[in-house]
Amino acid sequence: MSTRLGVNIDHVATLRQARLGREPEPVAAALLACGAGAHSITVHLRGDRRHVQERDVRLLKEVLLVPLNVECAATPEAMATVIPIKPNWVTLVPETREELTTQGGLDVVFLQSHLKQIIRELRTSDIRVSLFIDPQMEQVKMASRLEADAIEFNTGIYADLPNGADPTAELERLREASRLGARVGLRVLAGHGLNLRNVGPIAAIPEIEELNIGHAIMGRAILVGMERAVQEMIAAINEAI
Repeated sequence: MSTRLGVNIDHVATLRQARLGREPEPVAAALLACGAGAHSITVHLRGDRRHVQERDVRLLKEVLLVPLNVECAATPEAMATVIPIKPNWVTLVPETREELTTQGGLDVVFLQSHLKQIIRELRTSDIRVSLFIDPQMEQVKMASRLEADAIEFNTGIYADLPNGADPTAELERLREASRLGARVGLRVLAGHGLNLRNVGPIAAIPEIEELNIGHAIMGRAILVGMERAVQEMIAAINEAI
């Protein structure tokens, strides 16, 4: 089974919000990504609305023929906004206003009581739930006990290794956690900081079904266009399998 590619289009909205204008249009970017072979579209609806807006999520849900995955914090405000839109997936992520991008995985062990209620609310609304976590055994086990549908492993530590550093230990940590996730019945995804240079070893982990990649694809798309940027990433993923 080939590993699927989910394309995160947040930074199209980042560019639009730089001037609080109408262009570029994130929905158009999503459709171009899908036309180039993306298997799903991801957006992060942050509490401060620094890039993606509620309007974007609503339009995406209306027009996409592939699954829409909305990343958001596990807060009542986020649930009140996202649940009525009914995306196919919600990925619960940690979120602080000070961060430039998501830093680390959600501590589902520490937050288990709070997350249990949020996950139940989402699943009751027929929205599948993924938890963005670090590749740690106790986090995987708790995700299963909380009855999440999937986990998405944070690959940020692997992606941020200095040039020349040995990735063996971090890759083995991801492999072991992926095996456990599949064994306890969770769908296994991964993402954060992946690009054309480092995606291969992650794509080669057999239990990982889908990679969510945004920044690298958007950065490449500025230079070569969205379709080519998506196609290049799909080719890099397929080459590793």
